[in-house]
Amino acid sequence: MGAKSLPPHHKHMPALSNNPRPLLDDSYLAPYAVTLARRREHVRKTRQRLTCDATDLAEFANGHEFFGLHHDAEGWIFREWAPNAIQIALVGEPTDWEERDGFRMTRREHGIWELRLPHDALWHQALYRLRIHWNGGAGDRIPAYARRVVQDNHTILYNAQVWVPDTPYCWRNSPPPRSDTPLIYEAHTGMAQEREGIGTYEELRQNMLPGLACSGYNTLQLMAVLEHPYYACFGYHVSNYFAASSRFGTPEELKALVDDAHGLGIRVILDLVHSHAARNETEGLSRFDGTLCQYFHEGARGEHEAWDSRCFDYAKPEVLHFLLSNCRFWLDEYHIDGFRFDGVTSMLYRHHGLGHAFTGYDDYFGDAVDEDAFAYLALANELVHTVRPDAVTIAEDVSGMPGLGAPIEQGGCGFDYRMAMGVTDHVFKMLDKKDEDWSMSALWHEFTNRRQDERTISYVECHDQALVGGQTLAFRLMGDAIYHGMHTDAADLAVDRGLALHKMFRLAALFTAGHGYLNFMGNEFGHPDWIDFPREGNQQSYAYARRQWSLRDNPELRYQFLDRFDRCMLELARRTNAIASAPPQLLALDEQAKILVFERNSLYLLLNLHPTESRSDYEVSSLAGTYQLQLDTDAREFGGHGRVQPGQRHSAERFVVGNTEQHRFRIYLPCRTALVLQRVVTETMKDRRL
Repeated sequence: MGAKSLPPHHKHMPALSNNPRPLLDDSYLAPYAVTLARRREHVRKTRQRLTCDATDLAEFANGHEFFGLHHDAEGWIFREWAPNAIQIALVGEPTDWEERDGFRMTRREHGIWELRLPHDALWHQALYRLRIHWNGGAGDRIPAYARRVVQDNHTILYNAQVWVPDTPYCWRNSPPPRSDTPLIYEAHTGMAQEREGIGTYEELRQNMLPGLACSGYNTLQLMAVLEHPYYACFGYHVSNYFAASSRFGTPEELKALVDDAHGLGIRVILDLVHSHAARNETEGLSRFDGTLCQYFHEGARGEHEAWDSRCFDYAKPEVLHFLLSNCRFWLDEYHIDGFRFDGVTSMLYRHHGLGHAFTGYDDYFGDAVDEDAFAYLALANELVHTVRPDAVTIAEDVSGMPGLGAPIEQGGCGFDYRMAMGVTDHVFKMLDKKDEDWSMSALWHEFTNRRQDERTISYVECHDQALVGGQTLAFRLMGDAIYHGMHTDAADLAVDRGLALHKMFRLAALFTAGHGYLNFMGNEFGHPDWIDFPREGNQQSYAYARRQWSLRDNPELRYQFLDRFDRCMLELARRTNAIASAPPQLLALDEQAKILVFERNSLYLLLNLHPTESRSDYEVSSLAGTYQLQLDTDAREFGGHGRVQPGQRHSAERFVVGNTEQHRFRIYLPCRTALVLQRVVTETMKDRRL
């Protein structure tokens, strides 16, 4: 395909709104109106069944205040839901790990067990478990609502721990206002440090937060906070939903991390894994009361074979009570500002999306959809936004189900955002081809392909690409050259290509983003290694479960250039409010020259992805006025060749086609370079309303 130039959009193209449209504006959904109405009604009936119309959803989701261990003026009170149990005793350090009178629980109604103890029966940091008996067996269990779970360094066993410090944490900072354009920095506490070992909340608070505040990101997304017994699962096999992982520090240290982030203007959201649970029995929920189906589906449906985990039964009121209370707990107790719901595709479909290609709307409305899971997600969104109207919810869904980000009253699920997962998939598949064979139209389609009824978060890579078996974008682009060609004095074509494209892809992803942008820590400066947590296969090594910040900070290495570009790119987006404006408008697309040109909120972005061909006097259709160069990926300060003079201005020239007056400016556009120019509006131009 040759050049495809588009006329100036202000005259020939209707401006699109950046605000979500009603879900049913999608004419392709007309055949499924009955299904959407049924889903909406199912959500209503589920809410009614849970609240019995006597209370609201926020009041219902207070299981963490009723169940678990609590201390009040009368002493200790402990409650647990275990309908199949015939006897339960609290055992631990207070009982020398034996069942004793006075520590045996009493069964109440609805399978609820209760225990009251005097003040001196338990103490701060005392370890305990439940010893649960059922017909035909017994086992030790960590309470489902335990707020502190720790591992014994000698036995490697986990126990619940009484946590009542003398001085409760005193919050100092209010959460920052919600941003219309979340710029998310995805981080894992345990690998946020450079030393080989497990990082802590304190290290992240002291060492990362100050730099993050200067980087331009306004949201910190924390992974692996919910307690998980197997470190190498990356936090995705959760065992204890109400316990912040103790391997990273204390509850107060996590609160201090969130508090300081708020003080620096950074909001904090959590990865919330309600899509499945660890199959651990002592530490987790599986076979908690002797049955496999207390929290999970019976039979094969309760097993997630691909993930080696258990699948929640979202039709059970007690399970919904547990999960909804978990959402509220993190908002209340840790002042978390929202959640990224992990594995939404797995929740929504009985086949979990495994080996299934979503090729048409029938895939989203057939018998494979778990409408109980859909109802749970809708109620979770309703609850979160009731408790914290400024909170943010994000859906990680690869299927593209319509309505996830639409309001519940329209038959949607109520998420604020969904992840634009097709962008990274497309970019990485592009790299399997020669640069000369890349399709500009396909690339533009993926960067801008999103539903008009939903807000999206765009990204080139998150943690998924860097896990063992994958590669970061930088490593994929440069290969082994990343280990020997990153010195500032080195001359390496693979590194030159990698640096150039790394910046261009990120720039395009950010400025075509629907409403937000995400990056995984370290990827902003092209971290060279994959992520591999200690396990048997690597001799329990921490060598790849860390971030080598010294690479970024070394003035003799090129990593600094990618980091500097990332900061400048975000600063430009923030200063121009580009992402919150109307969607990007394509001005030119040239398949042969590998050029994309688009405009967004007075910014003109010109990308030349051709590996060798630069363009002199490249014509850009524009409005009248002067255009100031704001960002150049090829600038020397970003590790480029400096082929464009900094600070250039280009004046648009007037010309007439037929009876139509048009404008254009000419510019030198080097190969593998992206330029960002901003239209300068003078007072004279304002008066003329140009």
